[in-house]
Amino acid sequence: MTEPDLPIAAVPTAAEISGALEALLLMADEPMTELVLAEAVGAPETVTREALEALATFYDETGRGFELRRVGGGWRYWTRVEHAGVIAAHVVAGQNAKLSQAALETLAVIAYQQPVSRGRVAAIRGVNVDGVIRTLLARDLVEEAGHDVDTGAAVFATTQLFLQKMGLVGLDDLPPLAPHLPDVEDLEAELSALAAPVVELVPEPVPTADPWTDHQNDPETDHQNDSVPAGQDASAAVPAGQDEEVRA
Repeated sequence: MTEPDLPIAAVPTAAEISGALEALLLMADEPMTELVLAEAVGAPETVTREALEALATFYDETGRGFELRRVGGGWRYWTRVEHAGVIAAHVVAGQNAKLSQAALETLAVIAYQQPVSRGRVAAIRGVNVDGVIRTLLARDLVEEAGHDVDTGAAVFATTQLFLQKMGLVGLDDLPPLAPHLPDVEDLEAELSALAAPVVELVPEPVPTADPWTDHQNDPETDHQNDSVPAGQDASAAVPAGQDEEVRA
């Protein structure tokens, strides 16, 4: 006696699992991978991916206030950028704790140099970064990713939350740094200017006035001296009567 053949379960279509996918994504607080979603709805990954892409296209074409986006290796709902002002004014006004400029610079160094040690980050920025890295660890934007093989110091890398906040699928989507760096010619010119010797200009000394020399060169004195014949006493040139008047 042969056993009856069991019916083969039909593979669900993308349209059939769309509603279940929406429900799962609405309750998710982080991106869900296609594998997790496929297992949850009992469909192959290819069908699940097809359904997700169809939902994303549907939301875009119908102008919904949200979109389905693939970020951080998974899928998640996001509000649209054009409605950010309304959301900020109504829900999150004054509640966004923004990162400081120092934290943003440190996060950028870790993102482009990861895995990187604390000392290397401090050397690049030129300041102590202990407090800033503690802040980034508390925000779950960076995490320890092992130890340096040479020094044994802990090294840091960005997290999945960082990719989500930045709207990136992976680190390969980070914008290139080359357009933001100075040209080689400009950099060489700046280095040459810094290396040029500094010429100190010493002011010329101001000549000091000599009262005796000035007296000798005084036109009035020269005129009086010229009126007395050479070899004659100046008092002898005064008439006798005038001398008596002066003495009287």
